[in-house]
Amino acid sequence: MADAATVVFSCLPSQDVSLAVAFGPNGIVYGKAIRVYAEMSTIGGQTLERIASKLSANGIETIDAPVTGGPPAARAGTLTIMLSGEAAALATVQPILAMMGKNVIHVGGRSGMAQTMKVINNLIMAANMVTACEGLAMGVKAGLDVDTMLDVLRAGTGQSFAGCEILRRAVADSFDFGAKLSIVSKDMALGVHESAALQTTTPVLDLAGAIWIEAGKTDLHDEDFTAIMKFVESCSGVVVRARE
Repeated sequence: MADAATVVFSCLPSQDVSLAVAFGPNGIVYGKAIRVYAEMSTIGGQTLERIASKLSANGIETIDAPVTGGPPAARAGTLTIMLSGEAAALATVQPILAMMGKNVIHVGGRSGMAQTMKVINNLIMAANMVTACEGLAMGVKAGLDVDTMLDVLRAGTGQSFAGCEILRRAVADSFDFGAKLSIVSKDMALGVHESAALQTTTPVLDLAGAIWIEAGKTDLHDEDFTAIMKFVESCSGVVVRARE
């Protein structure tokens, strides 16, 4: 592909796969036509900088363009795309990105900054999911109705997209938002690692990350990431489901 196209986009499942696509035997780095490489995976700032540095030495500019919104937003063309990189290369890819996403947000001029923003987004989303699962499990144990709890959360200060929307189908026994639990577990491990590298203090996010990483070691790892509800249920000894 990099022999035929001047701009190449990739959205891949892990750091190892992204590195192989960039530098493997048939990698992007050897492309004869490519001039701009847009990395849309979630791989963290350090890995992105490594890719950008090596590709730059071969005359290829790297754009950092991770996405958020999940499969429903991807299908609807309403993804939010975080963007960082050199100005001229950004100008090249922005018209294309505008066809993929509703919100294209420039977060900085240095490659890797958008990756850091994506990691932060995923840390907060996944921490919110765990918090919501635990809160709903607590309510069920106390005799509260799940639908009623979600109505209160949506109308109150405890609402979040992760808790009220992503988990909405899970409590209806449909675990199918669209990404594997192992992917979010990987992202949480990446986020915890990046936080440590930046020497920031994130005890709450670290604990949420540990819960996801532990869930990723179970038989749930290949299920949809909303199955984190099942993991919390198993820990709390309760089943959290809406009324039929």
